[in-house]
Amino acid sequence: MIVVQDMIKRFGGFHAVDGVSLEIAQGEITGLIGPNGAGKSTLFNLIAGVHQPTSGRVTMAGEDITGLPPHVLFSKGLLRTFQIAHEFSSMTVLENLMMVPGNQQGETLWNAWFRRGAIAQEERRLRDKAEGVLDFLTLSHLRDEKAGNLSGGQKKLVELGRTMMVDAKIVFLDEVGAGVNRTLLKTIGEAIVRLNKERGYTFCVIEHDMDFIARLCHSVIVMAQGKVLATGAPDEIIRNEQVIEAYLGTGLKNRALAQPETAALTL
Repeated sequence: MIVVQDMIKRFGGFHAVDGVSLEIAQGEITGLIGPNGAGKSTLFNLIAGVHQPTSGRVTMAGEDITGLPPHVLFSKGLLRTFQIAHEFSSMTVLENLMMVPGNQQGETLWNAWFRRGAIAQEERRLRDKAEGVLDFLTLSHLRDEKAGNLSGGQKKLVELGRTMMVDAKIVFLDEVGAGVNRTLLKTIGEAIVRLNKERGYTFCVIEHDMDFIARLCHSVIVMAQGKVLATGAPDEIIRNEQVIEAYLGTGLKNRALAQPETAALTL
């Protein structure tokens, strides 16, 4: 679905992304892992139009989307979340969801004056859809809570809910588990799997919790120093010597290989 070819991003003389080529298969959950500073979030930003590449190409379902701005990619069904949730803190959870779809009737002054009935009808439709999203994510009890009062994990669930308010084709989740307790992380993981299986969402997930990645993902891509280090199934990646060394360093590599269970937790 997404094909990245020879992607390079330089900041001055620093190569944050250095010749990356990879594919994200349609209908799958793909993990993107690597040490801090590996270039994972920068790659996400390049694909999602937040940064312009120095060189390289990105296609989505065969269409060249290189360098398109985020709002255009949003309209094409490519969505990206961030490590820190970007909620409207003074609005309720329900209102946060209802704000997502673009080109709403009430956004124009003409409609606000002369098409109030159409605006009210659209608002009822959006409210019904948002209520369904809250039910799906087991967040209905927080519908009237100000989004700024939510915990980190609850805000991540709301961000996931925002992707459900439009016709998302692929969603890039950046460190969905950051600052989230284990119980809520399990809930988030279950929601991702359900969206993948029941609604056909394609996901690419940055996450440091290898246990979480192994439970969710069909395949895993590993980055280090701006390059793709390895690709494969989660169980293959956990035991990959290059991957273990990239995370743990040469001194701990042999210990990790001798105790793969420990390696899986450490990665």
